[in-house]
Amino acid sequence: MNEMTVVRPGQSPEEARDGAEASLPHNIEAEQQLLGAILTNNDVYDRVASVINDTHFYDPVHARIYEVAASRIAKNALASPVTLKAFLEDDPGLKELGGAQYLVRLAGAAISSYAARDYAQMIYDLAIRRELIELGREISAKAAKVDVASEPKEQIVEAEQRLYKLGEAGQSQQGFQSFLRAVTDAVNVANAAYQRDGGLAGVSTGLVDLDKKLGGLHRSDLLILAGRPSMGKTSLATNIAFNVAKAYRRGTLPDGTEGATDGGIVGFYSLEMSAEQLAARILSEASEVPSEQIRRGDMNETEFRRFVEAAKALESCPLYIDDTPALPISQLAARARRLKREHGLDVLMVDYLQLVRGAGRTENRVNEISEITQGLKAIAKELDIPVIALSQLSRQVENREDKRPQLSDLRESGSIEQDADVVMFVFREEYYKEREKPGDHELDKMASWQDEMERLHGRAEVIIGKQRHGPIGSVDLSFEGRFTRFGNLVQAWQQGSDRDF
Repeated sequence: MNEMTVVRPGQSPEEARDGAEASLPHNIEAEQQLLGAILTNNDVYDRVASVINDTHFYDPVHARIYEVAASRIAKNALASPVTLKAFLEDDPGLKELGGAQYLVRLAGAAISSYAARDYAQMIYDLAIRRELIELGREISAKAAKVDVASEPKEQIVEAEQRLYKLGEAGQSQQGFQSFLRAVTDAVNVANAAYQRDGGLAGVSTGLVDLDKKLGGLHRSDLLILAGRPSMGKTSLATNIAFNVAKAYRRGTLPDGTEGATDGGIVGFYSLEMSAEQLAARILSEASEVPSEQIRRGDMNETEFRRFVEAAKALESCPLYIDDTPALPISQLAARARRLKREHGLDVLMVDYLQLVRGAGRTENRVNEISEITQGLKAIAKELDIPVIALSQLSRQVENREDKRPQLSDLRESGSIEQDADVVMFVFREEYYKEREKPGDHELDKMASWQDEMERLHGRAEVIIGKQRHGPIGSVDLSFEGRFTRFGNLVQAWQQGSDRDF
């Protein structure tokens, strides 16, 4: 350990260090009695194996005894004072405690098996406390050492990351899991989808046709939503964020834990617009008052009342906005962890990917984008949430006759396409057709153009260019430009069925 140990008057440095070690929280008796219970009844091991492992024991001799016993039990062999003696008789630490006789004493001091899990939990909790103390000392020592290469901001992010991993109860050290467990998880997801209205495995976007194509927003997925300027990327992202937050209901999940049974808590990184501008967009959609009127305050009494009522209704909406510009990916991850710890987090939005900074000082933009997309995918897996990141498309779209975007149009596309689970493009043909308006003297062309505009008016398309879990294709949506709102498009056959009823 490299932390500073306080040496009191009349005390040697070795004694001071031993005192600091002894002050660490531990319970030798609990360790002894739990080991004794395992050595007298190997079935106890199965009850405590999910709670502790050998690293959680304070006494290194106890850790080695547990490790050997666990190894024997895993092979369906007996672990008792007699069988363990052969493996541990040369252990210098055990010799100091009395050798094989110590193993017999442990078995003699065994607790009843029903209390074993409580003792294991106590040993685990004390181990976590020791790790917290160790982490605190490391943070203190690092902060005290003034180093040009280690800036305070980076130290804060690193410390927060380690604390989060510690708080996640060892999930970061999960390692391999059996196929049986993976299959069980897959069945549980399918069962949840079967039980839920609409049969969605993930969080609903609030857009029926998009949900059918995606199966909702799946946990640990990175979804890229791309488009040219003015296509409505941010509008669609805010619409989805609002729909998810508005539908949020908390309750007991199938595994017995508390969480979102419907909708979810949304985190929104708005790197381009301010939080106030983003809120105005959401209020425009909710109150059906055009956003430019909200900005100018140009509303009649009815519109203003609707606007205020919408604002009141949205007060309790679990939507959290961070509008800090040019965030590095490490800070973005740290803030997402903090939000999940303090308020919960079910969906994360990033508007937009090219405005995030990489952690390194690389001159190569492609490498930086690769680092950012890998970081976003890591956040999705670590926090077990869907992450939706918006992305710009390159200008080559404008040079083609068919303006429909494709995967190769993604800026610095290699890493984005590779790391994303889903890539979607927002496309509004109306935007391009509007700019092809013929002159007033070209009557035939004008009539044809007006017919086309009428057909395309209020329609948008979300093109799914890549999806790991499902089909690619396109989804038609309605788009109300005045309120920057996307919605479900009523098809002709649906209109007919409505009239029948």
